[in-house]
Amino acid sequence: MLNETSSTKTEAAYQLLRRDILTTRLMPGAPLKLSALRGTYGVGWTPLREALSRLEAERLVTAISNRGFAVAPVSRAELEDLARARMVVEIPLFLESMEKGGREWEDAVVTAHYRLSRCKTAVDDPSDAAVDRWDENHEAFHAALLSAATCDWLLRFRSTISDQLRRHHRFLGLAPTLRAAAGLKDGYEEAIEALREAIAIEHHTAIMEAALDRDVERAKALMTAHIGYTLHVYVHSEDSGATRYAARAGSLKAGSG
Repeated sequence: MLNETSSTKTEAAYQLLRRDILTTRLMPGAPLKLSALRGTYGVGWTPLREALSRLEAERLVTAISNRGFAVAPVSRAELEDLARARMVVEIPLFLESMEKGGREWEDAVVTAHYRLSRCKTAVDDPSDAAVDRWDENHEAFHAALLSAATCDWLLRFRSTISDQLRRHHRFLGLAPTLRAAAGLKDGYEEAIEALREAIAIEHHTAIMEAALDRDVERAKALMTAHIGYTLHVYVHSEDSGATRYAARAGSLKAGSG
C-alpha cells in the first residue's frame, strides 16, 4: 500500500510539473527549488525528486551540479534542430497514415479538425485558458493525422519532439510576440501577422483535405511548410525585438522565484 501511495504521489507530481513546463508557466531556465515546489504543488520531497528525475530523462529538466534542478532552456539553435527532426520523423508517419487510414481514421481527422476550428486563436484571445485549449486541440489534430501509422518507435520520437516544440513555440514565438505587442503596440505588426498566419485554420484545412484526398505530393508539401511556421514566427519576433522582451520577462520571473 505504501509503495502504491508513493507511486501515485510521484505520478501526480510528474504530471503537474510536466504540464506547467510544457505550457511555460514554469519558464525555461527557471530554477526548480524543492521547497518552493513543495508549497506550490502540495507534494513531499521524495515524489518531487522522483518526478524531476523522470523529467530530466525527458530533457524537460536539467540537473545542475550542487544546485539542484532547473527547467531545460530553449534556444533558436534547438528550435531549428527540432524542426529538422520533426520533418524526418513526422512526414513519413503522415504518409504512412494516409496510405493505411480507413474510414475510422478519416472520421478522427475530421472530428479533430472541427474541434480545432472551434477554438479561438491566441491572436484573438491571448488568455492562458484559450491558448491552452487551442494548443491541446492543435496537438490532437496532428495526432489524428498520424493515427493510422503503425511504427511505434517513430511515434514515440514524434511525441517527444512535439512536446519540446510546443514549449519552444510558446516561449520563443507565441508569448513574447503577444506580450510585447500588448505592451508596446507599435513595431510588432509583422510578428503578429506571422503568428496569425502560422495558427490559421486555413492551413490545417488544406492539410486535412489533401490527406483525405490521398494527394501525397500536396500533403507532403503542405506539411513541410506547416512545420516551418514555428521558426517563421520566431524570426519575426526576434526581428521586432519581442524575443528580447521575453528574455527580460523570463529573467524577472526566474529571479522572483
